[in-house]
Amino acid sequence: MIRELHFPTPIYILDIKDQNLNIQLEKDILNWMNQDKGVRRTNVKGWHSTTNMHTKPEYARLVKALHEAQDKIYIEEHYDSEPFLGNMWANVNPPGGMNRAHQHPNSLWSGVYYIKAPKNCGHLKIDDPRAAAAMVRPRQKDGEKPARLWRETQYEPKEGRLIMFPSWLMHCVDPNESNDIRISVSFNFLQKCMIPV
Repeated sequence: MIRELHFPTPIYILDIKDQNLNIQLEKDILNWMNQDKGVRRTNVKGWHSTTNMHTKPEYARLVKALHEAQDKIYIEEHYDSEPFLGNMWANVNPPGGMNRAHQHPNSLWSGVYYIKAPKNCGHLKIDDPRAAAAMVRPRQKDGEKPARLWRETQYEPKEGRLIMFPSWLMHCVDPNESNDIRISVSFNFLQKCMIPV
């Protein structure tokens, strides 16, 4: 019997091995947080910066790394234009801090980069996007299942890790159960042809 699998949902992961980058980012973000009350979006008990982080010169190294990663994705996904970084922001989740389930409208690719990630600081949780598949959920055997049968997937934060996914994916961040803060950066990319003129 032949089995064909169609309509996969790609999620790209890249580990950026630059320890000095995270040290400087943590310093700059905490300094920013101490001067700016931030904004309220999906964050609960956490600090969310304004979304113009990509325009600030102190974050240029990270912006460059994000563009390099997106360039590779655009090749893999056969896009015929260049990536455009629409917005970018910092998140600081103290113990108990979390992010409610959400999507990123008017974008193509979204992602998160982890700067400080103590153990148990809150997994990134991504839901199965196939709404029709929820109509019937048959009982399954106990034990480990292949990834194609998962209804959600979870990613443990890792310092220096970059995770990128389609912006239409519903996702959330579990509560920070550690005794320290968690620091990350989120962002949205789109195609230049999506930019209003």
